[in-house]
Parts: sequence; structure tokens; C-alpha cells
Amino acid sequence: MFDIKAIRENPEAFDNGWKKRGIDPQSAEILALDEKWRTKQTELQEAQSHRNEASKAIGMAKSKGEDAEDLIKEVAELKQRMPALEEEIRALEEDLNGRLSRLDNIPADDVPEGESEEDNVEARRWGDLPSFDFEPKQHFEIGENLGQMDFEGAARMSGARFVTLRGDLARLERALAAFMLDMHTGEYGYEEVSPPVLVRDQALYGTSQLPKFEEDMFKTDTGHYLISTGEIPLTNMVMEDILEEESLPLRFTALTPCFRSEAGSAGKDTRGMIRLHQFQKVEMVSITSPEQSWDELERMTGIAEEVLQRLKLPYRVLTLCTGDMGFAARKTYDLEVWLPGQDTYREISSCSNTGDFQARRMNTRCRPKGEKKTRFVHTLNGSGLAVGRTLVAVLENYQQADGTVKVPSVLRPYLRGQEVIKKS
Repeated sequence: MFDIKAIRENPEAFDNGWKKRGIDPQSAEILALDEKWRTKQTELQEAQSHRNEASKAIGMAKSKGEDAEDLIKEVAELKQRMPALEEEIRALEEDLNGRLSRLDNIPADDVPEGESEEDNVEARRWGDLPSFDFEPKQHFEIGENLGQMDFEGAARMSGARFVTLRGDLARLERALAAFMLDMHTGEYGYEEVSPPVLVRDQALYGTSQLPKFEEDMFKTDTGHYLISTGEIPLTNMVMEDILEEESLPLRFTALTPCFRSEAGSAGKDTRGMIRLHQFQKVEMVSITSPEQSWDELERMTGIAEEVLQRLKLPYRVLTLCTGDMGFAARKTYDLEVWLPGQDTYREISSCSNTGDFQARRMNTRCRPKGEKKTRFVHTLNGSGLAVGRTLVAVLENYQQADGTVKVPSVLRPYLRGQEVIKKS
């Protein structure tokens, strides 16, 4: 969320930041609510003070045998008035926090301005696009022809936007996840975590899915939500903590199932594995000091790129514009992998620095060495990578004319040396 004191001190900076995201100025309404809230708080404090003074005066009057009827009446009136003031304060605070919690984070100064994905800026490309002496197929055609990718059977069990992988494709998906986790933990210092995938609303508020994006979540009848990304439990591991700054950065990684309702996605990617209700993702999360976070964003993005490079999958990196960037992000890089069956690049990873936006919602701070004063940490998250989409990219880039699929060399140790996936 936001520091209301910072908005009071420099409302123009916040309005300018929201304007870049296409949001109308908000500071005037926010500060008007804030002023009402503070005024009512002052009234309540004064009423409490008067009540305390009058109560003392009643005691003194009675001890002297004096008449305290007027004082007793004054205390009674104050006691009657205070609950209404407390309710007004609660309602104003709820309104103020509700407005602040639904406002997008302020973009970093170097984020390109724009309205949609058409305005994203390409930063770089890697890899040569594969050439085929046959018409390349899309992943679902390849998987179904192999007899190892079943959408119809999954639909009978679960409905649309689900898939069942079998045999070598199931093993290939597992190999991809293991390869990613081994790289993150063994070479880049991430700590592997096996977190809960059911969380309470407080956790979703902390990482900004609630209250604005509840329709994107699956909610159980116990009040728990299924996570839409591993970012949620990994980031909330430090909820309400005060961390020693010298211990930062903390780096966590996890393979989790992810569940998304895909609200508003009717008609988009209805065939295949690009947009499913359930999928697996290897997530990276970093908890840093404010000074570390921008370097950490570049590092995290580079690690996601390294996964694609070792798999020899062509990709490009985009700097997202203000109109396409996620709600909590200050800056985001998207990695898009080449899919020859679709003849286009598709998103496979998104790496973001949220600054202290999530930390304020989680109340997570750090303490510099030798100091008593604390400050909010910065949090970052990135896909390292979306496992299902990586499987899609492998199938389409490594497909052969006879319908088989080569296994990338870095994955063969995870498949007992298997070099080709054939029809089952």
C-alpha cells in the first residue's frame, strides 16, 4: 500500500505516478478522507480527556461533600457520544484503507509509458529461431499425436482448461521442474521451500491479490484460497517479521501447483496448455533492503533467462509499460519464449520489483545493524519458469518431422539418458 504521510507531503508525485498508469488523480479525495479521519480522532481524544478530567472532578467533589450532578451529567453525555465517534473513525479508516488498497503501485521513473502490451519495449533477444523442413505443429497436436496429452479425459473429470499428461510427457514436466530447482538452489543461492498452497485472505492481501482480484482466485468453503502463484506463500513467509538487514537478501524458490479462475479469459487460448486453471510453476522470491532491490531485479531476470538459454529456447525480454504492468509492480520484465507452432513469442516468465508495496501490506521490516529504527523491506518475485509453458516451448522447438520430440541435452540426466520422446 502507501505511506499516507508521503501522500500528504507530495501528493503531486503520487497523482503523476497514477496518471502514468491511466488512473485519475486520487490524492485530493484520499487527503480529504485522511483529514476527516484525523479530525474525528482529535475529537475522540478530546472527549476522552474531558471524560477523565470530569471523572476526577466528580471524585474530588464527592470527597468534599459538594454537588457533582452537573459533572456526572457531562460524563454521561461524553460516554454516550464516544461510541458514535469511534464508529465514525472506524468507518473512515476502513474507507481510506479500502481506497488505498485498490490503487496500483507507483511505477519506477524508467518504466516506459503506455496503455497496453502494444507499448511494451523490447530490451533484447536471445537465440536463433529454429527452421523446419516441415510445417511445425502446435504443442497440443504434438502431445495428442504422441498419445500423452489428454484434454478430453481431463475435461470429463474437471471441465475445460485442464489437461492430463501421461508417460514421457509427465516425466518431462517433472524433469523440467527438477532442473530449474537444482539450478536455482545449487548455483544461485535460493533456498528451496515446500509451502502451503491453501492460504487465508490475510496472505493474499499481503501480496496484493486481495481485495482487487478476488474473482481470479478459487476460494474454498473453509475461507481458504488456492494460491494462484508461489509468490504468495513464499513472500508471506516473512509476514510481520522484523529482519536483521545484514541477513538480506533472502532468496526462496518453490515448485507449486497454481490455480487461476482465468476470469475474463473467455475465448482466449481455449486449446492447449497456455491458459489452464491448474498448472505448475517454479517461483523465485527475494526479500531485500531498499538499496538492493534494483540490482536484485536484474539478477533474478538473468537467472530466468539462463534457464531458457540452457534449454536452448529462443526468447526475448520486454520492459513492460505502465499500462501493462501488474498491480503491485514498480517495474517488470517479461520473458517471452518463441513458439514455432504459433509463429509468435509467448510469455513464460515475469520478474517484478514491488518496492515496499507488499512489505507495507505485510508489515515486514528490517533493522540496519546497530540501529533501533526499522524500515520496510523490498520484495521481488519472478517465474523461474512456468513449467507447463516451458514444456510447450520444448515440444514446439524440439519437434521432428516424424512426430517425435528431441529431449534437450540438459534434461537427459533427469530422464535416465533418454534422447527422444516417441508415441506411446
